[in-house]
Amino acid sequence: MRRTLEATPNLSLRQGVVTNLITENKRALGIELQDTRRIGAKSIVIATGTFLNGRIHTGRRTHSGGRTGEPASIEFAQALKQLGFRVGRLKTGTPPRLDGRTIDWNSFERQPPDEQPVPFSFSTDEITQEQLDCHIGFTNERVHDAVRRNLHESPLYSGQITSIGPRYCPSIEDKVVKFPDKSRHQLFIEPEGYNTNEVYLNGFSTSLPAQLQQELIGLIPGFEEAEIIRPGYAIEYDFVDPKELTPFLETAEIKGLFLAGQINGTTGYEEAACQGLIAGINAGLSSMARPLFRLDRSEAYIAVLIDDLITNGVDEPYRMFTSRSEYRLLLRHDNADDRLEPYGRSLGLVGDAEWDRLSRRRARLATVRQLLKEHKIRRRDEAYLHLSTLTGQDLGDSLSLAQLALRPGVTTQTVSNILSAAHTEVAFSDLETALADHLYSGYLETQTATIRRLHQHDSLKVPADFTFTQVGGLSHEIVERLERAQPQTFGQARKIPGMTPAALSNLLVHLTAAVQPIL
Repeated sequence: MRRTLEATPNLSLRQGVVTNLITENKRALGIELQDTRRIGAKSIVIATGTFLNGRIHTGRRTHSGGRTGEPASIEFAQALKQLGFRVGRLKTGTPPRLDGRTIDWNSFERQPPDEQPVPFSFSTDEITQEQLDCHIGFTNERVHDAVRRNLHESPLYSGQITSIGPRYCPSIEDKVVKFPDKSRHQLFIEPEGYNTNEVYLNGFSTSLPAQLQQELIGLIPGFEEAEIIRPGYAIEYDFVDPKELTPFLETAEIKGLFLAGQINGTTGYEEAACQGLIAGINAGLSSMARPLFRLDRSEAYIAVLIDDLITNGVDEPYRMFTSRSEYRLLLRHDNADDRLEPYGRSLGLVGDAEWDRLSRRRARLATVRQLLKEHKIRRRDEAYLHLSTLTGQDLGDSLSLAQLALRPGVTTQTVSNILSAAHTEVAFSDLETALADHLYSGYLETQTATIRRLHQHDSLKVPADFTFTQVGGLSHEIVERLERAQPQTFGQARKIPGMTPAALSNLLVHLTAAVQPIL
């Protein structure tokens, strides 16, 4: 990556510790470095990760740091507070890294990679690089008992850590305490790469003392001789209230200043990457005095994340889930190019080769959609009896492939086989996308109507004696959020962070019944 950056035209690299922002009349003009250098800028993106006033915890030992072996950004954290930003405190953690040469791999269940892995980019036709196996293992009661006996050594339970951590990546201490009925917890044993023996023990995040971590891991069959290369730890860090941001990830307080990643209260690599993309785009547009860019919730998960952050803020590290989107049937990985590349083209981020690739794919998909409508299966066809048996239905005298795809038991592979038998070759990925658009079209119409219905009931009041535990079908997490927020109206409930469209629809039914009981 460094070679790529250094080879990029018109890009200058500077290294140093930022201690302050240069501002004038509520506009960012540059940065000050610890070595006294001052660098001017028309726009600035801050992406501090866990370094902003970071403090690392391993057992009772605590020290300042952004991550192991690297210093925290202390002065800059203070500078943001002095500029008037509302700053909070969050926590995250990491598991120990093991030496793969000391693991008995035969003791664990092999998890082979996908036979046909899906690339992250549409510009990658196929992945030819050999994929590495992961493995699955489990903790046991011996591990859990040892954790319970040593909870006083955990910063999470000794009171040493007071900030809130990510709900969806709990530490092994949290798992043992909060799920006492579980006799084991799953572990993913993941190689860090081709050219290292380092192994990431996913599912064993911890801030217990390093020696105790070694003892706990040794209680798991297959890890008796395993050696820790680097112990796990917890880290607390500052973040800026994301409600201080505009939809462009620019701060409302200071123009030309953009924030991205964990400084906005998020957790996770994808969440950080998408913010970096939008903040970078808008910082560039701002420096050229061009209109800033934003996406709508119906267009991308990026927009769902940003809208959630700036509207609701965070009370714990935010993670993006498909369930947070009202339009998740539309926001699929296989149509991301069609949804977003036109924006990239208009912004100058998509080159001619990528644009030509999209144009060709759009043309292919149009051909496939037409083929699904026109290609007929008739009673006299050789495949008819097999398809009728497969679906358990009489298919009539004739039906199109588009109609057949709606029948039970029919898969993309089924349709692909029919086309191949008719000597019509269609790329499997194109067929998958065309069929998904067709299959989900009815659901999308229903989903849109549901969203419209939810927004029409924002003034519906929550009765004083109403208890959210009486709403069947709500997860424990949703009930916890509702009980904590105590919304007075459905509209307030709708704006609570983490509320899913399904949960809101369920809540609306019960509230309507409570306010207008059936006589």
